[in-house]
Amino acid sequence: MESVDDVDRGLIHALHLDVRAPFSVIADVLGVSENTVARRYKRLRQAGVLRVVGSVNGFLLGRMSWTIRVRCTPDVAAPIASALARRPDTFWVHILSGGTEISCNLQAADTATRDTLLMDKLPRSTRVLDVTAHAILGGAATEWAGIRHLTRAQARRLAPEPPTNEPLRLDAEDHAVLAALAKDGRTPYTALGPSESAARRRVARLRRAGVLVLDLDVRPEALGHHAEARLWLTVRPAALKATADTVAAHPETSFAAVTTGRTNLVATVVCRDAGDLYRYLTERVGGLDDVHTVETAPLMRTVKRSGLEPVPHAGLGQQVPGV
Repeated sequence: MESVDDVDRGLIHALHLDVRAPFSVIADVLGVSENTVARRYKRLRQAGVLRVVGSVNGFLLGRMSWTIRVRCTPDVAAPIASALARRPDTFWVHILSGGTEISCNLQAADTATRDTLLMDKLPRSTRVLDVTAHAILGGAATEWAGIRHLTRAQARRLAPEPPTNEPLRLDAEDHAVLAALAKDGRTPYTALGPSESAARRRVARLRRAGVLVLDLDVRPEALGHHAEARLWLTVRPAALKATADTVAAHPETSFAAVTTGRTNLVATVVCRDAGDLYRYLTERVGGLDDVHTVETAPLMRTVKRSGLEPVPHAGLGQQVPGV
């Protein structure tokens, strides 16, 4: 695992705040040279410690996101996860504890594509034992504390304006820009359009509307965190929003959302080790009076986070036909 120092951690936090911040601005905030920032970014990216990717806020385009669980025999978990990761409409593909379950999020462009995957392609395999899917009704804002390193004053210099989350009609050039940024969120403006100024305006427009979401994918192990887990909670309906906000505010939480289904709150937490995860479950979650049940599954392998591409060097098997 690539080691990181204070400059690396400052760069990672800076990119988390604004993944397209110019290296010159980040260098000024960190008090180092622009060449140092560029060199560190290149090293961390090549080592697979971080990636910058763009994704589409499907809610603003009328799409519904789904959280999916696939139970299967251990021999097909890796190839099924690999096949799911290669789909452009999936993100956050994980193989869970025991290697017999896959968790992923789906944001299909239309109901026919969603139904074909969930009711035809996945159940077709004799080694897929069970498939469940629940709609994500709304997410809660999270900021995993493990990524923080800058002071509040430094962070204020980098944080972009919040999006307006307004409906936006996309054209062919918008889709081309979104596809390019899904592969590399720091693709130069000169490669995104007929002119740098036009591309800059287009990206700004997409970000301002909230349609384009730029994320920093970081391997938590590089920051000293080795215990990730997916949680499914059953919460008293009247307290669901308050509980979702509380869980999202936990420093260990990297993702939290309200869903349909028997469990109605899903979350991902990142802890330093198994002991830290135990304390989180027994003290933080265990202390929430309105949480009736909690199901926990440690993440064995992250096959895909956001963006179009699977996580590099994931050691995946061959694609399962038809997925």
